[in-house]
Amino acid sequence: MKNKDIRNEIKTAGLYLWQIADELGINDAAFSRKLRYELTDAEKTKIYGIIEKLSSHKEVV
Repeated sequence: MKNKDIRNEIKTAGLYLWQIADELGINDAAFSRKLRYELTDAEKTKIYGIIEKLSSHKEVV
């Protein structure tokens, strides 16, 4: 499976793909299709930042 590291990180953080897609400004279907192919390091870095932001915000709320 492509981008297994990203998928696992999202799951571990207790987040959903649609939440990441929303932060990226795309719909969840487009994000799911994007994950079918290995992402670049720059894209992964951006997504990891979003995961960290959302998971830290989730703990506060």
